[in-house]
Amino acid sequence: MTTGEILIRNARIVDGTGAPWFRSDIRIAAGRIASVGTGLAAAGATVIDARDRYLAPGFIDAHCHDDLITLRDPQRLEKIVQGVTTVVVGNCSFSLYPAPSGSRGPLAEHFGALLGKTEDREIFSDFSAYRTALEDKGAALNVVSLVGHAALRLAVMGYEERPATPAERQDMQALLARQLEQGAAGLSLGLVYPPSAYADEAELVALAETVRDHGKLLTAHIRSYEGGLLTSTDEFLSIVRASGSAGLLSHLQSAGRPNWGNIPKAIDKIENARAEGLDVWFDMYPYPAGSTYLLQLLPPSALAGGHAALVERLSEPTSREALRRWVEEGSDDPHLQSKVSLIGWENVRLSAIGVPALKHLEGRSIAEAAKAEAVSAFDLMVRLVVEDGGQTGIVLFQLDEADLRAACTHRLHLACSDGLPRIGTRPHPRGFGTFARFAGRLVREGWFPQEDAVRRMTSAPAGRFGLGDRGVIREGLAADLVLFTDDIEDRATFDDPTRLAAGVSHVLVAGEPVLFEGQPTGRFPGRMLP
Repeated sequence: MTTGEILIRNARIVDGTGAPWFRSDIRIAAGRIASVGTGLAAAGATVIDARDRYLAPGFIDAHCHDDLITLRDPQRLEKIVQGVTTVVVGNCSFSLYPAPSGSRGPLAEHFGALLGKTEDREIFSDFSAYRTALEDKGAALNVVSLVGHAALRLAVMGYEERPATPAERQDMQALLARQLEQGAAGLSLGLVYPPSAYADEAELVALAETVRDHGKLLTAHIRSYEGGLLTSTDEFLSIVRASGSAGLLSHLQSAGRPNWGNIPKAIDKIENARAEGLDVWFDMYPYPAGSTYLLQLLPPSALAGGHAALVERLSEPTSREALRRWVEEGSDDPHLQSKVSLIGWENVRLSAIGVPALKHLEGRSIAEAAKAEAVSAFDLMVRLVVEDGGQTGIVLFQLDEADLRAACTHRLHLACSDGLPRIGTRPHPRGFGTFARFAGRLVREGWFPQEDAVRRMTSAPAGRFGLGDRGVIREGLAADLVLFTDDIEDRATFDDPTRLAAGVSHVLVAGEPVLFEGQPTGRFPGRMLP
């Protein structure tokens, strides 16, 4: 393993632009690509013989939830063996900052619902404090961080289910502006996740204007991916249009069999918006199932006031029965379709449980687990909400393969995992397989050529997040690189979700090997970007 200059010989260069691959050598010095060409001199450099493997820019996970795991596990083996060198965190309104002293507890509760118990020391006052914690501990990967809308709302108005006043909007804008000035990459909305779900358009446009003023990015988990997908897409486009911000629609999908077939229609809306001058893209992961937390099986109004208020509602027979009817029978409002009524308890799998007494249910559907516990599925859900503190992870089998392919092969698509990493659980396999799946299985199945697969994982997300010195193999740019074989393979499955991917031999971050001949090096050259 090297510590100085590196020369990679005999590689098939997939440069990230989508152009056809070409054979070349690459010399790396001082963390950057020093030269690209054939027959480069080896003097003073450690030579890696690519043996005709592909050499690409390091892969960028355009949408994930690695905020906390990167602090706890800086090596991130499951990511580096896929060739990932940069992760974008803070998505869907979930970030670990900003938290003035009064909102630290509520933000820890909010973040913990998605990713398990979060300690007070893992919540940060602002972007700078989070950045310092990451860089002091060290990380194998680079991190790009968005500001979560929920943190702004919790800091200014808590879990109140109402529109913000003009003064509250200004307070949120000022708090957001400070994070963007410190280096955050933009703002993420989570319009199905309370308290972000309680915002009206005036609040969202005001915050998007602050994003625009700082030249950053607005991302959105929109209000509905079920029956309200198309009108929710319209709402997001309206916010982008009114504010003039650049936008990224998160994990574009159409959930539940009655709603299948709507992805081409949603893409048409995005293309029409671009034709009128709106700068909008979308991201999506390559699996027919999604993942979230158990509380998403309830309507947003059930979370008004926070988790304690929800538990109180569930203890009162009338409100409990009303929630059961909504969960199991659904709603006429297309923006409030019940996931359970669309896909059934048998298609909701328990993936992450924190309370030891119920840990044995991980990996089972709620229908199967309820039968084993001799209770109704709804009663088991309530028990999990109460005893697991609302922090139970679930996998939802809800998507159509044709819709998935339409999204993941479109020109405006960015590759992402949307992974929800929790150590010691049975997560969705996308966190362990997404990028090997794009570069391997989907290329072999004819979804796109290798060069286009790589573009979706490199230059496209680099451009969207303003990473001007990454995403392309070019002299002078940062040497974030991945060397992989034709038979790169994702091996994680829904039944065995933490199997590591195969086929990546070397990964460099800023010219330093974090994976060398298939083995992690223990180096932590990653940093916060941009």
